[in-house]
Amino acid sequence: MRPLTLTERAETEPAVSLAVLLEGRREPIAGSTRVSLEDYAREICASGFPGLRGLPERAVRAQLDSYLDLIVDRDFPEISHTVRNPETLRRWLSAYAAATGTTASFDAVRDAATPGDADKPTKATTQVYRDILQRLWVLDPIPAWLPGRGHLRRLGSAPKHHLVDPALAARLLGAGPGALLEARPSQPPVGRDTTLLGQLFESLVTLDVRVNAQAAEARVGHLRTHTGEHEVDLVVERADHRVLAVEIKLSHSPSERDLRHLHWLTDQLGDDLLDAIVVTTGTDAYRRRDGIAVIPAALLGP
Repeated sequence: MRPLTLTERAETEPAVSLAVLLEGRREPIAGSTRVSLEDYAREICASGFPGLRGLPERAVRAQLDSYLDLIVDRDFPEISHTVRNPETLRRWLSAYAAATGTTASFDAVRDAATPGDADKPTKATTQVYRDILQRLWVLDPIPAWLPGRGHLRRLGSAPKHHLVDPALAARLLGAGPGALLEARPSQPPVGRDTTLLGQLFESLVTLDVRVNAQAAEARVGHLRTHTGEHEVDLVVERADHRVLAVEIKLSHSPSERDLRHLHWLTDQLGDDLLDAIVVTTGTDAYRRRDGIAVIPAALLGP
């Protein structure tokens, strides 16, 4: 089970169903919300863990800190792995958080965790970190999408990095809602030239899409060509290999440049593309003349 989605947090009543989008009818959509960029920043930091909902901000921070400490000090030993240098693991977790929403190599994550250190953890050590943290449902990476019908060639195979709750990433990086909105993270992003708020908003929407896709018996991956020329944030695939393409943008309304990868994928997949959507921080849901649906994050439900 994953943390609560925005719909489950009762931020707003959803107006667009992911399950209906996966039917591929491309019907008109509508809806509006008052959820603002500031609200999304607060929700990122408030956490979707049910036990933390409704707590004061200071209590949420304390609970998240305690949870992260327990992972290092208790959970690793309980899996019969003693961490020789707990601080290195904490720094690695922070570097991974800074790589949220990217396909940065694990060497890049390790180097970001130990800048200037001659005695860096080995690849075998960081592989153990990754394996155990995934078993503990702390890391929740998005696998690369591999087309079932062989439409595309030369796609990347690296996973896209996410923690199970973007609040954990924000806490590891010491960023509250104010710092996110002011674009002042304590650690620069790893593997992407963007703001931390943009990365964590993508992670928040990714959580929602994964939960809703699972309810619709669909799988979620991401698409990136080997050269990085084209990438689509999320690809939701039905059992028959037909897909819904999802871009996530930290903007009120998408620009034509924001849509270029969706147009490219439409040309590549033809009828196997059920629908294409852009999830935004805007107020209104609508379908553009080119058929792409624009949906505020708070209006996307199961």
